[in-house]
Amino acid sequence: MMRVGVFATIHGDEPEGVLALGRFLEQLAAQPELGEGFGLFLYPVCNPSGFEDNTRHSRSGKDLNREFWTDTVEPEVQVLESEIQEQAFDGIITLHSDDTSDGLYGFVRGAVLSEHLLQPALLQAGRFLPRNHRETIDGFEARHGIIRSGYPGMLQARPNLRHPPFEITLETPQKAPLHRQVDALVAALTTILTEYRYLQAVGQNI
Repeated sequence: MMRVGVFATIHGDEPEGVLALGRFLEQLAAQPELGEGFGLFLYPVCNPSGFEDNTRHSRSGKDLNREFWTDTVEPEVQVLESEIQEQAFDGIITLHSDDTSDGLYGFVRGAVLSEHLLQPALLQAGRFLPRNHRETIDGFEARHGIIRSGYPGMLQARPNLRHPPFEITLETPQKAPLHRQVDALVAALTTILTEYRYLQAVGQNI
């Protein structure tokens, strides 16, 4: 079974992710074949105090998405790190929205196939929102909406694993209509699962 963790609202003022996970669950209930072969672990509200306060940071004043694998004392991050280690995910997907972007984009890390999953995901999400094609996004070099680096302390697997999972961060333009962001994220999630299942099947047959 392929184990994939999906994390949302690590920034409390980005509710688009939790809404998308709710819609994604409804879709899985209506079409259970979409999740066939997967163990899906969904974490809809990773920053509960920030979500309650509608703030990017947690109530302690920390940006939790800069605290991972830094020996942090932040309890939310400690819990999530434990989950990431114990579940030994094959893939980690994080949902975000960006109030400075005019289009969809994403970060890739970990396994080589991460980019091969993000590209079709952005293509399908592009049915609902435009892609950000700028050469620099959020301070990082980008190509066709894909960034291959990231901030220190981002939510991810423990660094330097021998067999890292695929790691994808999806970013929607927060100023776009909310329902379009939700639709785009759900389309991206279902595409990643479909493509990953296909790539795994191809790999087993080689």
